[in-house]
Amino acid sequence: MKSYGKWCLFLGGVLFGTAGIKILSSKDAKKAYTHTTAAVLRAKECVLDTTNKIQENCNDILEEAKEINCDRKAKEEEEITEQTVTE
Repeated sequence: MKSYGKWCLFLGGVLFGTAGIKILSSKDAKKAYTHTTAAVLRAKECVLDTTNKIQENCNDILEEAKEINCDRKAKEEEEITEQTVTE
């Protein structure tokens, strides 16, 4: 009796797998895969565009921060030279 149950489960799995393969390889499924892949590619382009914009903004921020530090350093050096001249 136990071996009969195992064989039934095995045959059920084979039938389910065969039906699954038929469903997954149908024209409708292929059409769904194509549309899904197209949507993923569009999302990828959107993400890459956003990433590029963020990188550009980060580079701008970095350059402005360097400029601020350079101006600050020049101002501090100017103040130091003014102090040494007045002394």
